[in-house]
This record gives sequence, structure tokens and C-alpha cells, in this order.
Amino acid sequence: MDLTEQHQVDTSRSRWVGVLLGVGVMAAVDEIIFHQLLAWHHFYDQSTPAIGLLTDGLLHAAELVAIVAGFFMLSDLHYRRALAANWAWAGFFLGLGGFQLFDGIVDHKVLRLHQVRYGVEDILPYDIAWNLAGVILLAIGAWLTWRARSAQHHTAN
Repeated sequence: MDLTEQHQVDTSRSRWVGVLLGVGVMAAVDEIIFHQLLAWHHFYDQSTPAIGLLTDGLLHAAELVAIVAGFFMLSDLHYRRALAANWAWAGFFLGLGGFQLFDGIVDHKVLRLHQVRYGVEDILPYDIAWNLAGVILLAIGAWLTWRARSAQHHTAN
């Protein structure tokens, strides 16, 4: 490889790799902590416990695919010296928050696949905490995106 060769960073792909990894990591955190360790719910709770375990396994498989694919894509960007780390971090937090908020609104309330926790009198505090965590993670991702965009703008001038 010629040492004078210029390497062009790929901000878009870096961001999307971060999103993929963020979604995979947050799905893993959800599945490990809330499905397995605390046993608050399964991915799909409207059937038998066996179906609940099956759907947890499918979620686990999907999160592993996302994480492994994300790391291969991240490694490729790094190898080609095309990784824009600031954009990847922004995407990572957007993926974390996006998964959390999607799960809290769509899975919990719209599709009613499961609730955050069963066996409590008032689910509202759990819903608020769950969705607020997603909003905070999305806000961090938005702030990191703004910083990455600002840094890119300043280096272009």
C-alpha cells in the first residue's frame, strides 16, 4: 500500500454500523437482563411459556446476527481506514435509543407483545422509565451527531 494514498472516511456507513451495533447491544441487554435474569417478560407473552422461550431465542439469534455483522462491518471500515469513529458512536447511541423506544412504544403498547413487567399494581412508572431511557439515549445520539457534523463542517472549511 502506498503511504501517500489518501483514505476517505465513510461517515454514512460508519453511522449505520453504529446503529446496527447499538440495536444489537440493546436487544442483548433487554433479553439478558429483563427476559432471563429478572424474568419480567418474554418477547411474546400472549401464548404458552414455551412460545415465550422460543420468541426469546429468536430475539437472541437476531441480536447476535446484528452484533456479529456490525463488528465485521466495523472491522472492514477500520481496515480500509474509512471509519469515522465520531459518526459510529453517534449511530451506536441512536441504535440503543431507537431500539429501546421502539420496544417501549410499538412492542409494549401498539402490538402488546409483552409489558415491561407483570405482577405490579401500576405499570406506568415502568413504562415511563423504559421510554425515558430510550429518549435519553436518542438525545445522546442526536448530540453526538451534531458534534460529528460540526467537526466535519469545520474540517471541510
